[in-house]
Amino acid sequence: MSDRLSERVPRLAALAAQHLGWPPETFWAATPADLALAVTPPDASDASLSRADLDRMMKDQSDG
Repeated sequence: MSDRLSERVPRLAALAAQHLGWPPETFWAATPADLALAVTPPDASDASLSRADLDRMMKDQSDG
């Protein structure tokens, strides 16, 4: 691959702004790992919520 990272940075910054809503300062403060994490879909198993978890959260956040 002959492309240099410096040649890709403007495109990556534009994609981060358009798809992630990142302003330039957020992009420049991010690490490559931050960017990779932001564009990687969450694992379905990480997003699961059990009924017991929901009940506990509802109890913890009740207004009464």
